[in-house]
Amino acid sequence: MAKLYVVGLGPGGKDCMTSRAIEAIEKSKVIVGYKFYVDLIKDMLGGKEAITTGMRGEIQRCQLAIEKVKQGLDTSIISTGDAGLYGMAGPILELAEGIDVEVVPGVTSCFAAAAELGAPIMHDFCSISLSDLLTPWEVIEKRLECAAAADFVIALYNPRSRGRSMNLKKAVDILLKHKKPHTPVGIVKNAGRDGNHKTVTTISNIDYELVDMTTVLIIGNNTTYVKGERMITPRGYKI
Repeated sequence: MAKLYVVGLGPGGKDCMTSRAIEAIEKSKVIVGYKFYVDLIKDMLGGKEAITTGMRGEIQRCQLAIEKVKQGLDTSIISTGDAGLYGMAGPILELAEGIDVEVVPGVTSCFAAAAELGAPIMHDFCSISLSDLLTPWEVIEKRLECAAAADFVIALYNPRSRGRSMNLKKAVDILLKHKKPHTPVGIVKNAGRDGNHKTVTTISNIDYELVDMTTVLIIGNNTTYVKGERMITPRGYKI
């Protein structure tokens, strides 16, 4: 019986992919994904059939991948980061009936970004997407408010696009109700892939022009500090 692999690629570079992800792609006859994601692994495609769609084609991709498996072809549907975090694992499991599905984990962008920044998420943290395409902005605002009030370290995904240029500024205004202006913030663009760039600043001094949809921001809690060029959130060990 053919299998559908739901694969998290990690940030996009092969050096950050898990061995299970590489094995799943090697076993697959068909690779399905957003065109940008497929291009990230084009050197792994060989003679495989590659099926791509544009932005917002998530359900179509899921349906195409399921159909290929029903045709008897091992298939991988790919996401960057982890397929279970803002990825394809959820819709695949909702849609798939009568086929073998394996979810293959990957390194999510906030972990790749955190490694480059130092140790900013050593303690409790949460991730919040600022994309309001599928989640009402009122819900996002409530989550930001609660996370900031609870003093979580916060990783912000999908922070700023051309069509949503003000969402990050609105989010920062909410966080500043609870976080001090000098709270450290790490801004990492293209974490774990070519074109990588990182900046460590404070929440009151974010340069919004540095931020786009390939960027992850990690906003510290009230104990986070900067040592040299690295962010550290202490766990509480006696040093």
